[in-house]
Amino acid sequence: MAKHPPYSVVLTYIEERQELALQAIDRAKLAPIVAGTLEAPILLDEHNFRLDDAFARRLGAAMLSLIALGQPDIMQYMSVTQDPIDPPSEE
Repeated sequence: MAKHPPYSVVLTYIEERQELALQAIDRAKLAPIVAGTLEAPILLDEHNFRLDDAFARRLGAAMLSLIALGQPDIMQYMSVTQDPIDPPSEE
């Protein structure tokens, strides 16, 4: 398997093409660009170090909501919630 440097992931909504673009960028190259910008830490211990489907869904919802702050036109396509979805009850 090829060795890769640590990446940051950038998600961009391109309104003209109505698409989301996902890019992996070398963190060292990105660091000076993001210095001093909004940072929203997500503490893994608050999620019991579980990067499961529920975590991924909430992370995706948070990312889309953040994009929508600057590009509100994307909201017409969104129907997500930030809250966890209750698992089905076992009866």
